[in-house]
Amino acid sequence: MRRMRDEVIITCAITGNLTTPDQTPHLPITPQQIADSALEAAEAGAAMVHLHVRDPATGRPSMELGLYREVVERIRAGNSEVIVNLTTGPGGRFVPGAEEPRLAGPGTTLTTPERRTAHVTALRPDVATLDLNTMNSGAEVVINTPGSVRRMAAAIRAAGSVPEIELFDSGDIALLADLLRDGTLVGPVLCSFVCGVKYGFQPLPETVLYARDLLPPDAQFTVIGIGRACFPMVAQSVLAGGHVRVGMEDAVYLDRGVLAPSNAALVEKARGIVESLGARAAAPARAREILGLAPARAAAATAA
Repeated sequence: MRRMRDEVIITCAITGNLTTPDQTPHLPITPQQIADSALEAAEAGAAMVHLHVRDPATGRPSMELGLYREVVERIRAGNSEVIVNLTTGPGGRFVPGAEEPRLAGPGTTLTTPERRTAHVTALRPDVATLDLNTMNSGAEVVINTPGSVRRMAAAIRAAGSVPEIELFDSGDIALLADLLRDGTLVGPVLCSFVCGVKYGFQPLPETVLYARDLLPPDAQFTVIGIGRACFPMVAQSVLAGGHVRVGMEDAVYLDRGVLAPSNAALVEKARGIVESLGARAAAPARAREILGLAPARAAAATAA
């Protein structure tokens, strides 16, 4: 049985891959906007910032190394303590061609594991996400085969980064067990349950407890609530012994019908929930200790 944590790590997912400017005018797009939003979130209580990048001209998701580099350098210059967490999710989407389903249609981003981790190799972040899901995503499919996952895990490890294992359904936890068994991953692992994607984990208390109890006893976890599930899952994660994540990647509303004016506002609300339940938000230095990460100065020297 797990007890509620005294100290909870708050992660802020700044811009994501699927949220669009049509959904909120407050979505950070340019490298400066993303970095500034991350720094504001850290001031509000986020110990970790999870980062995607966007094409500044179109607002569409991007995988360009130069954009990642600018964002990371701006954040590290403004706050050397906050934990930098880079996504490796983009590059896994497949859209079957209308006439020939074996061929990729418009909207396909599927690429090699090495391309998906190139920015991690170059920038050596503290943490990098590793998605284990192969699943329906809207009318499309996200593909993360075990072989590709192993290659991405090796790249993350070679960069000196800690993988955050993103789990979208219980089968992903079975794959996690295999990856621990064969040495691809080494425990204790940091995991996140993504709850609220239509064809994955549903955002229910029963889901969180079920998924939590499938993990190794020494694993740490964060529950991610998508859309209206964002803040209920903050509370559920804390009660179940986990950490929390909010941000415009996951949800754009601060309250019913009220758009969040910033990522910092989402963090402030999450922090209030954490504290109202009797826990406290871990500062970045303490979060590094909890996760077994290098202190900020050592991490910066390694990244350089």
